[in-house]
Amino acid sequence: MEEKKNHPKIVIADDNAQNVELLEAYLSDVECELRTARDGEETLQVVEEFKPDLLLLDIMMPRLSGFEVCRKIRSNPATKDLLILMVTALNEASDFERGVQAGTDDFLTKPVNKVELLCRIRSLLRVRHLKNQLDRTLAYLAEFESASRATGDS
Repeated sequence: MEEKKNHPKIVIADDNAQNVELLEAYLSDVECELRTARDGEETLQVVEEFKPDLLLLDIMMPRLSGFEVCRKIRSNPATKDLLILMVTALNEASDFERGVQAGTDDFLTKPVNKVELLCRIRSLLRVRHLKNQLDRTLAYLAEFESASRATGDS
């Protein structure tokens, strides 16, 4: 059986079962682990437990809106770097502005186009992968520099 540890973890947060099913179908060709959440509170719980790489977040949800969920994720040190793609029927400039202020990484408007969704997901995950590589390289260089100083001091 193929290891899943290198597959991205994605959460779909939407209170509309048809939207969730559609997004799941669109992601069926993507090698990933999927979880779903039906409202804002459940989304925060799933994010905390599942530790996803990417959150597909509806804005209009019960208990907490997508804007509130986004702000809470960004204010938590454990989740502040989570990639968030807001998927919404809202399409006013003010809605996009609120999303950016809340901390979203990108937007998709409903109805979702499969090709556009998959391109955005690939792009966001590629950026995440490159950031992780950069962080590892910088940590290695800092360690190397520290070891060089230590041997130079003696």
